[in-house]
This record gives sequence, C-alpha cells and structure tokens, in this order.
Amino acid sequence: MPSSSLSDARERVDRLDLRTVTPHVRFGTASDRYAAWIGQIYPEHYRDQISSRSRKLGGQRFEERNVPIASVADYFEHFGTLELDFTFYRPLRDEDGEPTNNFFVLSKYADHAPDNASFLLKAPQQYFARTLRRSRGGKPTYIDNPDFLDAEAYLARFHEPAREILGDRIDGLLFQQEYQRVGDSPSPEANVDTLDAFFQRLPDDPQPHVELRSEHLLTEVYFDWLAERGLGFIFSHWTWLPPIRDQWAMCGERFTAADGNVVARLLTPRDVKYAEAYANAYPFDQRAPEIADTRQAHDMVLDATALVFQAEAKNALLNLIANNRAWGNAPDLARTIAQRVLDEKERRNDAR
Repeated sequence: MPSSSLSDARERVDRLDLRTVTPHVRFGTASDRYAAWIGQIYPEHYRDQISSRSRKLGGQRFEERNVPIASVADYFEHFGTLELDFTFYRPLRDEDGEPTNNFFVLSKYADHAPDNASFLLKAPQQYFARTLRRSRGGKPTYIDNPDFLDAEAYLARFHEPAREILGDRIDGLLFQQEYQRVGDSPSPEANVDTLDAFFQRLPDDPQPHVELRSEHLLTEVYFDWLAERGLGFIFSHWTWLPPIRDQWAMCGERFTAADGNVVARLLTPRDVKYAEAYANAYPFDQRAPEIADTRQAHDMVLDATALVFQAEAKNALLNLIANNRAWGNAPDLARTIAQRVLDEKERRNDAR
C-alpha cells in the first residue's frame, strides 16, 4: 500500500470509518444499538430517542440503553458488516407459521439498512443447542433440546423467512453450539456424523459458519469435515476456548468456507465468565483498562491482526466481529486492530 494511501487509511480509521482498511477484512460488531456509542458511531440527536431496560446479571443490576433500529443506517457509515444475535434466542416464525416479534425486528433492519449492507445472522439455538438453559426456582438448569438439529423446522421457521426479509444482504449464518463437558458430549467422530446429517439438508447459500465451544471436539476429523462440506470455521476468542493463534494451528492453517468468507468473533476475555466480562466492560462507552490493558487482550489484537494477513495471503475475506465485552468498547477494539493492520502494512512497505 503506497504511503499516501496509508495516510488516508489512518485518517479514516482514526475517525472510526473502518470500511476500507484493506480489501481482505470487513470490520463489524456483535449487535449495534448501544446508546453508549453516541458520539462515536451515532449522532447526538439519538440522545432523545434512547430506550432502556433493566437487566440483572451475576447478582448485579444494569441499565441497558439502546438507540432505535433506524440507527443501522449510521452504523454502516462506519462498519462493513453487522452480526445480529437476537435471532439466536427465538425463530422468525412460530410453530403455526405466524411471524414472531423477531420477524418484525429483522424487517425493520431490512427497511433501514443500506441496499449493500452485509449481515451475519446467528441461527436460533433452538435448532443447534444440545441442551437449553432454563430457570427453576431461581436457579439455572439444563434440559435436553427436543428440537436439536430439526432441519425441517429450522428451514421453515428461520432460514426461509430470513432470506425473505434480507435476501442477498445475508453474507453468513452463524451456528453456535454451547460448551459441553467431555462426559456430556459425543465423541468427535459421532459429533461430526450427527452434524453432517443436519447440514446436508440445508442450502449452501447463505454460507453457514460453525462455532463449537468445546475444545475436545475441535479435532482433525472435525476440521476435515468442515473443509469437505464447505462450512466455515468460526475463530472465536471466548472464555473457554484456546487462543485464536492455537485455533489456527488446530484447523491446519486453512479457511474452510466454500464462499471464501471467514468469521472471527472477539467475544470475552479468556478464562473470564460472561457476567464478569459484562460487568468489567459496562457501560461500553470506552475501552476498559482492566480488560484492554491485559496481556491476553494484547495477544488477542495480535492474533486478529495476523488473521487479517492470513486472509490476504489466501485471498479470503475476513469478517472480524468485535464485542464490547472483549475490550470495553467494540468500536475502539475494531479501531485498535485496524491501526495494527496499518502499522504492519507500513512495516512491510519499509522492508521492501
């Protein structure tokens, strides 16, 4: 990249325009409507349109403050893609085929997002989780999921209506499976056989990507199956998973999605539970030193930067998703990685 182009890119990144850092990375965030991002991503006029709700987590109570869905138009003036995760919690149609509230929420996104917007949608846990968390007597318990890998229901209640609403603006579907202890899960081989029976019944478009959160299932058999089936492996910086650099080695230093897209999700600090990460990052309006100034956060940024250059070397497109909980403020995390990418490009230019 010429020095003049690097200078222009740095100027854009400094003002949180992350759309054209390099052709092989598309920056985005996990969810988008945080009122804490007013002044960063969203104009000041949204301060008069904030909705709020109370949330209890880890024995503490937090106020979650959101801007309206129409703000997605402003979001895409800064980012190249958006991961929507509310679809993880409920399908788009109910058992009778009637639209759920999520159907109408996703429709609003479709109405307000640019025609060239890129979305990554999380598939409902109802069809991909082995067990579901429920509360009984105020305590969490886990039950077997009766809809686990029900391809017919998945297609009718999520996949088809999602395509109906967003069309070609869906650039990937994310299938996330919960953490499982070794004794509670099948063998890696049996797991692959079970998943294969599900995915062979699904369309190849939009591109599916898979995130398993159990390290013992991330074996050579699994990665070979992903490559053969053309499914994307999601590189996830998450509580109980190995660092992304280790995941890169485990997968055989390859990208497996048939369409050449890659998804990496920077979610929580490693070895830190969700509630603790949330509390440390709240209220999400700036980088949190207790997270961002740690050695593992430094390594996360380096790993994400390295993955950008691996995508460039293999002519892939990396969708890099930042989460508030991994840094304190997702936009600043994305900007920090973008700055590291530009630093490395400048170093390589000087070395020529």
